[in-house]
Amino acid sequence: MRFMLMHKLDENKPELWQPDEAFIARMGAFIAEANQAGVLLAGEGLRPSSVDAGRITVTDGKKTVTDGPFAETKELIAGFALLQVRDKAEAMQWGQRFVDVFIESGHDLEVDVRRVTEMEDLAG
Repeated sequence: MRFMLMHKLDENKPELWQPDEAFIARMGAFIAEANQAGVLLAGEGLRPSSVDAGRITVTDGKKTVTDGPFAETKELIAGFALLQVRDKAEAMQWGQRFVDVFIESGHDLEVDVRRVTEMEDLAG
């Protein structure tokens, strides 16, 4: 099963989007551990919406294209890790390790752990 771990940051706190060397080292250790365990498929950080971002919204069939920053949005997905694991319990264990990377930074954090829909999930 594939699960995506997504962490969010407050768009109004630019310092959160500039990780220090200690954070980068902790994230590197997490990535190395997940890679060595054979569960990491991909993992990336995302830039704030003020940098090369856009949003496409459809309302009542009408498409609207907006450039960042997204002032009306407080928290945005700031990064992700895509994992191949046995089950939700294992995904949650890795999710807790992922959160541990951020704890020492001293800011509040929310990480969503979501299962990826596979083709077999869609077959009736």
